[in-house]
Amino acid sequence: MEEPRNPGVDRGLTSDGESPPASTAGGTTTVGTAGAFRGEALSWELAGGVLEVTLHRAPANEIGTTTLAELEGLVAALYAGAERGTVRAMILHSAVAGGFCAGADLRELYAGITARRAAGDAEAAIEAEVRGFIDRIHATFDALDQAPVTTVAAVHGVVFGGGFELALCCDLVVADKSARFAFPELRLGLVPGFGGIPRLRRDVGNAVIRDLLLTGRTLSATRAHELGLVSQLVARGEALNVARHVAAQACRFDADVTRAAKRFIKPLPAGELAREKDLFCALFTSPVVSEALRRFTESHDARPYLP
Repeated sequence: MEEPRNPGVDRGLTSDGESPPASTAGGTTTVGTAGAFRGEALSWELAGGVLEVTLHRAPANEIGTTTLAELEGLVAALYAGAERGTVRAMILHSAVAGGFCAGADLRELYAGITARRAAGDAEAAIEAEVRGFIDRIHATFDALDQAPVTTVAAVHGVVFGGGFELALCCDLVVADKSARFAFPELRLGLVPGFGGIPRLRRDVGNAVIRDLLLTGRTLSATRAHELGLVSQLVARGEALNVARHVAAQACRFDADVTRAAKRFIKPLPAGELAREKDLFCALFTSPVVSEALRRFTESHDARPYLP
């Protein structure tokens, strides 16, 4: 199976491995090479062949336009580094105390839709913009999924919705005992839209998927480990340290063999991913979604993303 098209190529990745400027909500941020980067939502450093990526957008690393643009830059740097042989593994973790990632930035999404409607934009134009965002998310997540190096998610706390889907892109998930996994999208009138169900189906049984999707309940780190979703369960606060050991071990193997092994054991469920996008976009037009997003943005709950 061919690796997915690297989004960094479309951004004009230069021959020496540097990425062009990445547009973010706060202006223009230079992505630079795989060596180091500091953005509004995430940062990375390269040491010993391991690209260590830190999510640090308070309050809960929600994935909106800023985070997506920086993830696109990460993909460009990751593939360029892998091609040069300087990147042999990647770790993705969060510096936010509350958890790994709470999912999509629903407040940004609702504000954008509301503003477009107030300006008199046609619903078809709004739907097309949402589809464009989802297409970019899928291209980026697919590229992370099929990256030619070993990737490790070190998670704790909240791993919900799009954050769960981001973790599922990685080859291995190391979770500390505080981690909880959930797909709460049905309460918004939606299904997961970032590729979560096809990727989860690749790793666990349908009964587990139906339970998570149709009830919205959370899955503890211990239960996730029992089901094979989490490769290593560790003490609170130890996920990153263990992930570093795992990544260092992965770097010992031949890069071409690692790439070939990943292609064999981790095929991309392209057909299911395409159908998921279509279903998400079809459901998004429902009045149920608009009302659910309104309630979410007006909520005064400390953690409104909880099911």
